[in-house]
Amino acid sequence: MKQSLDCQKGQRIKRQRLENLLEALFAIQRFAVLSTQKDGQPYTDLVAFAATEDLTQLLFVTPRATRKFDNLVNDPHVAMMIDNRQNKTLDLHDAVAVTAIGSAEGVVGPEKEALLRRYISKHPVLETFVQAPTCAALRILVNKYDIAEKFQKVVELEMMT
Repeated sequence: MKQSLDCQKGQRIKRQRLENLLEALFAIQRFAVLSTQKDGQPYTDLVAFAATEDLTQLLFVTPRATRKFDNLVNDPHVAMMIDNRQNKTLDLHDAVAVTAIGSAEGVVGPEKEALLRRYISKHPVLETFVQAPTCAALRILVNKYDIAEKFQKVVELEMMT
């Protein structure tokens, strides 16, 4: 029984370290690469993003008249990569790259205001853009994060959504 409890405690400590790593990375990085697809063809975009406090959702805003929005309407499965590389040799050891895997959906109703406040607090310069009637507020419901550290050390963090 003690071994099982020690294992559970070890898992909680590992999960907390990974969540702390994500929180720190998401706090300093303002942009991410969003990957969508249509008819089997992948497509990527640079987007401004914000994360919810519990890390289960990633928020972004896009005009409805874009390829990424059209792709998301046709297939909501997405990946979003956030990293801290600086294009230096040290990145081989120091860089962290996180890929969030999940599905995107529009945010509407009362929840939209709270999520957009979080987004605008991170990106105040985008407030007018976010409020435009031609834009859609979207969130990724994260199923899991693939976290790469030290160039080749990759771990998965399953999210409870």
